[in-house]
Amino acid sequence: MNSRYRIRFSKLGKIRFTSHRDVARVWERALRRAALPVAYTEGFSPHPKLSFGLALSTGHESLGEYLDVDMAEPVDVESIPARLDPCLPIGLDVQAAAEIVPGTPSLQQVVTSCTWRIEVVGFGPAELRKRVEGCLGADSLVVTRQRKGHMVTDDLRPAILSLEMMDVGPELLAELATQPRGVRPSELVAVLASRPGDEVVEGHVCRLHQWMSTDGAREEPLPLPLRATLAPHAEARAS
Repeated sequence: MNSRYRIRFSKLGKIRFTSHRDVARVWERALRRAALPVAYTEGFSPHPKLSFGLALSTGHESLGEYLDVDMAEPVDVESIPARLDPCLPIGLDVQAAAEIVPGTPSLQQVVTSCTWRIEVVGFGPAELRKRVEGCLGADSLVVTRQRKGHMVTDDLRPAILSLEMMDVGPELLAELATQPRGVRPSELVAVLASRPGDEVVEGHVCRLHQWMSTDGAREEPLPLPLRATLAPHAEARAS
């Protein structure tokens, strides 16, 4: 039976402009170069058994991305970060790895919300605070958006779980739901800048956390070790 491992990594710097699909290809190459015994599907065109978490929009950074990998044989989990990091491009850094039990639900199923740091370009701090207060005080925030080729009307307010100003600059700290209907940072900014004449755009965006609910408690799919922060070289590599 295959063993399954969960890998947590950051995506910082210029690599943020690489699409989710291309990042997946980067990981396939890195796993081969690291000589890890990745399991493959059967059939005419076998491919590695990888399962990524929620896709990160191109241009966004993240301090907590996830990848589940099936291995054909057991691997020393402590060695995984050291084996993979030299094989990854600047800006992708392995933060932690752990073996997970067979039958663990997929990341797509278990992640229910994400915490974001969002720069809003076009508002000063005072005006942005006013818009945030208006957003939080609204009973509903109805928008029309495209889903699977069709225009649908949604109320975004229930999916804005928390929203506050950060201490530095016109930036927000927001927890946005991913289920049953998620809210993207760009959609939140569009709601804040909904008045005629507003010229406001999303600036720098970083996903800080992905959250799942276990027995009523909120936790990350793979928390960082207590002694760990970002890899010491991560910020330098990403700059």
